[in-house]
Amino acid sequence: MIRHIISVVLLCTICISTYAQNNFTAVVKDKENQEPLPGASVFFPDLSKGSTTNHDGRVVFRDIPNGNQNIRISYIGYKTLTTTVSFPIPDSLNDYTISLSPSAHEMEEITISSTRSSRTIEDIPTRVEFIAGEELSEKGNMKPGDIRMLLNESTGIQTQQTSATSYNSSIRIQGLDGKYTQLLRDGMPLYSGFSGGLSLMQIAPLDLKQVEVIKGSSSTLYGGGAIAGLVNLISKTPTEERELSFMANGTSALGLDVSGFYSKKNDKIGTTIFSSYNKGTPYDPANIGLTAIPKFDRFTFNPKLFLYLNDDTELNIGLNYITEDRLGGNMDYVEGDNSDDAYFEENLTDRVSSQIHFSHQFSPASQLNVKNSLNYYDRTINVPTYSFDGTQFSSFSEINYNQWQDKSEWILGLNLWTDRFTQNDVTTGEPLDYTQTTWGAFAQNTWNPLAQLAIETGLRTDYQTDYGLFILPRISIMYTPINKLTMRLGGGLGYKTPTIFAEEAERIQFKNVMPIDNNELDAERSVGSNLDINYKTAITSELDLNTNLLLFYTRINDPIQLEPTGSDLYTFEQSPGYIDTKGVEVNIRLSYHDFKLFIGYTYADVNVHENNNSQQVPLVAKHRLNNVLMYEKEENFWIGVEAYYYSPQKLSDGDTGQSYWIVGLMSEKTIGDHFSIFLNFENFLDTRQTAFDTIYTGSIDNPTFRDIYAPVDGFVMNGGIKIKL
Repeated sequence: MIRHIISVVLLCTICISTYAQNNFTAVVKDKENQEPLPGASVFFPDLSKGSTTNHDGRVVFRDIPNGNQNIRISYIGYKTLTTTVSFPIPDSLNDYTISLSPSAHEMEEITISSTRSSRTIEDIPTRVEFIAGEELSEKGNMKPGDIRMLLNESTGIQTQQTSATSYNSSIRIQGLDGKYTQLLRDGMPLYSGFSGGLSLMQIAPLDLKQVEVIKGSSSTLYGGGAIAGLVNLISKTPTEERELSFMANGTSALGLDVSGFYSKKNDKIGTTIFSSYNKGTPYDPANIGLTAIPKFDRFTFNPKLFLYLNDDTELNIGLNYITEDRLGGNMDYVEGDNSDDAYFEENLTDRVSSQIHFSHQFSPASQLNVKNSLNYYDRTINVPTYSFDGTQFSSFSEINYNQWQDKSEWILGLNLWTDRFTQNDVTTGEPLDYTQTTWGAFAQNTWNPLAQLAIETGLRTDYQTDYGLFILPRISIMYTPINKLTMRLGGGLGYKTPTIFAEEAERIQFKNVMPIDNNELDAERSVGSNLDINYKTAITSELDLNTNLLLFYTRINDPIQLEPTGSDLYTFEQSPGYIDTKGVEVNIRLSYHDFKLFIGYTYADVNVHENNNSQQVPLVAKHRLNNVLMYEKEENFWIGVEAYYYSPQKLSDGDTGQSYWIVGLMSEKTIGDHFSIFLNFENFLDTRQTAFDTIYTGSIDNPTFRDIYAPVDGFVMNGGIKIKL
């Protein structure tokens, strides 16, 4: 009898306990238009439970205990809301509706600057990819000193190492040479020509608000040189809430990164200040006697002043200063044994640039912008028995006018580029000096003839003092038949004037390179197009799917390439054929509770066509696979594992490199409101070209370097601390 009574009591206790655990379904919507907000964060701080809303703005929680429970709801572009819900909630209330109000300040965080449009990213016919927020922070943790990894882990982008010992790299979008990609800072070309050298290695990502990428021709707003695409680095701007943050990072290769950032906005004035020191220690994991990571010391200082002259007028003035001493080559030499026979490569650089941006809003529907940048770049390259020393001074000025209407938007503008390069202390050959001036005028219109259809047309006319007139039309069309599906189709023309600053010349430190003869070479001209299809849906109430498919094609006529003359000299020659790249990018994102899975695949088929013959362009992985699995506990802890595959690549010497995988682990833990620690294991399988192939022929004192198609630094662990006050 007693046993039965105990059983009944236990059963009742279990039933009561079960009843006290509630299921909770909420729908997060925009307060103004009642549209659902997918990806909104919903967090129970007292229960340490959190999740994000699906495509329909819905989120489901289980096992919520009875009583008053605090809930915090946040979404980029909206004011964070904290509310209290009493459990159990009435049975008649199937979905608990939560409405968020837009925040003008937060909306600035996701404004796409590269299109210069007032529209949101979902409403822009031009396909734009951006890296911001937590993703930018995560990638910044892994390489706080430069932006190579930040870009290289994106689908369709490959950073190509051009020096085995100095670590210099360039950007390749969809397999095309780095000279066809424009690298911008806040919409200004600070890294073109000679100043593009070492640029990826010298840009710290920690003062960036976001990184925007446009693939394919972007000629209307940024000139014909953006044949493969552009990368626009957007700096942080001051906010009313003061930001003071510091980061310290160390690596198992004895590298050090220390940085600090400050920003504050008052009624009439605001400022941002970023400073960093980056140090590298010579590192040779293969024990072959050559540096995989060079010795370097770099200092960066970027202050910026914002003046809010009135409610409609703003002026900001910025300065960027970078100085670096970089030495790679023979390990004994780099470490202090100054042998006369040792191979070395030394890069001494000083970079100073200024930016001025004035904006005035005449009305809520019209705005004037005036921009100017000045750029001074000095670089000396020293190798045994040879030195290349040059100075570049360039400028960029632009005035543009934007006008917005209900169904149409106009952007009209004029700009001017000047670029002067002077080679100092010419020891061999002829000086590579040049002076170029380009005048440009552009107009772009975005029109919505239907609610589901947007058409963007653009026309640019450039006059280049050495190569004449270029007329560049472009069009993009976006069609959204249903909310879950968006299709974009675009194409346009581009051009690239001949330049000595290409990957081939960088690899040989510009030694014995002949100057360009403007009478013999013409500008390269291109035509490109792409089709983008994006589909997102909620597979279940807890599993979201976002897929993207991009088909691309670009053709560059009469390409210019560096060729040996047979007398130890190199000259740029123009082929009567063409280079084309065609392929596909596939991106898949799955979200389930605190887990996110990213899968990216790139197929790039890049070939040179000449005299009815076709051959593959070297150093392009025809197949690339990006995989990232993330687990993120709301505002507390995240950990991720990533795996990247590169298929065999054709090399310049006719050989084919091996395929390989790169696998890494990354993590960060937040401690309180002001501290976080991070730890990353990059390439922990220790994939190195020196482990399965060679990087040079000849002797170590007089090496002839082969193409670098795989990592040379291998497994490197890094970790550090971030402080935000």
